[in-house]
Amino acid sequence: MKLAIDVHHHSAGGATAAAVAFEAWDAFEPLRSFSTRIAHVEPAPRGGQLNLRDLPCMLQLLREHALAPELIVINGAVHLDAQETPGLGQHLFHALGGQIAIVGVCKTALPGLPAQFELIREEETRPLIISCAGIDLGAAKARVRGMHGKRRVPTLMKLVARLAKGTAAA
Repeated sequence: MKLAIDVHHHSAGGATAAAVAFEAWDAFEPLRSFSTRIAHVEPAPRGGQLNLRDLPCMLQLLREHALAPELIVINGAVHLDAQETPGLGQHLFHALGGQIAIVGVCKTALPGLPAQFELIREEETRPLIISCAGIDLGAAKARVRGMHGKRRVPTLMKLVARLAKGTAAA
């Protein structure tokens, strides 16, 4: 089983972590969905510091639902630059003991990441930025390219974002 995970932060200081499970990369709907409400989340850091406040939310979701996927796709970066400065995904990879591959999908370009991390899906002109840990970059890009959806962001990634925001039925 693979998971797509996203976290939405509420204005009251809490968050909702959501995940959708899938087997086939081209699946247009999940096998199952999960969500966890977190009452308190640290405020976002200021001044260009790495934002890791999603990490405990993701770990709580995995623990609460006893999830042990072979791979996790996150809305965020695994590496922040070509020198592999750790991003959220790399911290998640280490927190999981390096046993679960992590694929990061970013909608905005990261300064310092060369074109090799870019992925253009279908007829879209703006690329997604793909980074990963525990899986080869070429394989990660091929998997994300093969995900269902004719637009830039794969269907399951859109769905998990809506679930985290509470705008989709679980």
